[in-house]
Parts: sequence; C-alpha cells; structure tokens
Amino acid sequence: MKIAQVAPLREKVPPLNYGGIELVVSRLTDELVRRGHEVTLFASGDSETLATLEAVYPRALRLDPDVSDYDLYEMLELSQVYQRFAEFDVIHSHIGVMALPMASLVSTPTIHTLHGSFTPDTSKAFSYHQNQPYVSISDAQRKVDLNYVSTVYNGILTENYSFFERAEEPPYLAFLGRLSPEKGPQNAIAIAKKSGWTLKMAGKIDEVDTEFFAAEIAPHIDGEQIQYLGEVSHPQKVELMGKAAATLFPITWREPFGLVMIESMATGTPVIAMNLGSVPEVINDGVTGFVCENIDEMVEAIPKVLQLNRQVCREYVENKFTVTQMVNGYEAVYEKIIQQRIESNGRIHAAKIQY
Repeated sequence: MKIAQVAPLREKVPPLNYGGIELVVSRLTDELVRRGHEVTLFASGDSETLATLEAVYPRALRLDPDVSDYDLYEMLELSQVYQRFAEFDVIHSHIGVMALPMASLVSTPTIHTLHGSFTPDTSKAFSYHQNQPYVSISDAQRKVDLNYVSTVYNGILTENYSFFERAEEPPYLAFLGRLSPEKGPQNAIAIAKKSGWTLKMAGKIDEVDTEFFAAEIAPHIDGEQIQYLGEVSHPQKVELMGKAAATLFPITWREPFGLVMIESMATGTPVIAMNLGSVPEVINDGVTGFVCENIDEMVEAIPKVLQLNRQVCREYVENKFTVTQMVNGYEAVYEKIIQQRIESNGRIHAAKIQY
C-alpha cells in the first residue's frame, strides 16, 4: 500500500522527550515500512524515519521561538498532503479537526485517529464530517456519534523499556506527563503528602500551563519529599518509572489512552490511576495496578501495590500493547477502507453503465 502519515508539527517524530502522538506515529510509520509498504511521513524537518520524509518546516515548532502560529504551518502541511492525494491509497491523519475539510474534497480516503478527547467545539466539527472513517484509541473515547472503523490501542516497543525486578530503596512514587491541570500533578502531590511517600515528578511545562505550575506545583517542590526533575529523556524516563514502587496517574479529565500507563507497566511498575476515560481498559485492576475513584482511594492503594507481581505487569503489556499489535490493527483498517472504496467505485461504474 501507498500510505501518507500526517503528524502534528509541534514535536519531531519521534519526539525528543515528551510527545505521545509523535511517538505513536514514529513506531507505526517505521513498522509499516518494515512490512513493505510505501510510506510518506509528513512531519517536521528534523524528524527521523524509515519512510520518505516531507516537511513544510525544518524543525519542531515548539523548539522555534520565532513561530507563534502553529495552526498556520499545519494548514500548509495539509495543503502539501492533499495536493498529492492521488499518489496514495490511503491518508492517515493524526492532527485532528484541521484535516476534515480537505479530506472531504478528495477521492483518496483519509482515516482519522482520534488522539484527543472531544470538546463542545471539536464535537461539532467532527459531527459535521460524521461519515469520514475514524479510529478511536479506546472504547471510552467514543463520546460522539461518528463512523468508527475500529478501536486500535497505542503500542510501544517493549524492548526499549528495561524491566526492573524490584523497586528502589527507599521506595518512591513517580509521576510523568505534562505539568497541566488535566494530567493531575496537583493530585500526585496531594497523594504524596497524605501518604508520606516521596514523589519524583518529570514532564514538560507548556506555555499555557506556566501560571498553573507557578501557583499549584512550584510552591510544593522542596527537593526532598516532592522532587521535580524537569523534562527527562527516554532513558531517564524509563529509569524513573522502573525504579518506582508505583506510577501515579491521577488525571482529572477523560484520558483517551494514556501512554504513560503502558510504559510504566512495561518496566514492571504498577500504576495507580483515577477511574476516568480509558483507564479501566488499560489497567488490569488489582493485577497491574489499581483503578481508583478519588485521591483517598489512591492513597489506600499504595501499600497494596507493593504486593503486585512486576513480571505480570510486563507480560500484560507484551500481550496487549505492542507496536506489532497496533500496526496489525491499522493494516486491517487500511485494507477495509481501501476495499470499501473499490466496491463503491464499482457500484458507481455499474450505475453509469446501466444509465
């Protein structure tokens, strides 16, 4: 198949440090190339890929202080993609609503993976283009009535995640993710303080979250019980999670998937998470972590998490959330959509002959 992958431009593919969507796009694209498909990746110019790379900007937009309007460059990226639509059997968009209008104007089908949650505004946009093919990354994500072709869980290369047989002594809790209200770092701090445990936090601070960080997070960082390690690299992230007794996932929104959960379990570290969005689909409650209803339950789960089998956590990810399984799912989606297009064209051709 000839496949176009369309990535956001805020981060490179794969991301330097933080960037869940870009990591998924990277793993998907490279594995499709390994399977013999002809893949073109539309992404930032500093991206690294086995596919043919096409870029409208030389570097990740977030790293360029001269760029203030990200949407402008993603619009240019989409123009580049859809001017070449006839070259592809299928276009796979990972950038949300911006691709919808152009996708409706060309004959090559566009598959949209929904990487985010719905807002009132985006719900209207997606509903206007209801019949385009969509892939959800969890069943819980399906809060708007759309043409869902499949649910395909995100996958990781487990070989890139070292397995840690035991937690470091003295034990600590880990938090990884954007330092934003919906990711719940404020809840992670509350859990650490209520339990008396040490909390090690890592993740990026987007410009929109700087006031939140200054008001709700920074005052609690003492370098001892509450530690902030900044935006860590992949090896540092793996070590931070792998040596932890548990990873906290105390979100305040309906998380569509939550890559951090499977990354943590791949290292052997169970996850204690808030019961929102995809969490019950990703964690095997009582086996690879605990799904909780509130902060108090998360505190109560900490001593119980020490009894869980870390090898089982690793095997759970290997059996359910690998790149191989993810790409199998997307290949099936591509084949289904292409076949539907062939059949539709055949019906149109037959109707013209009959007429």
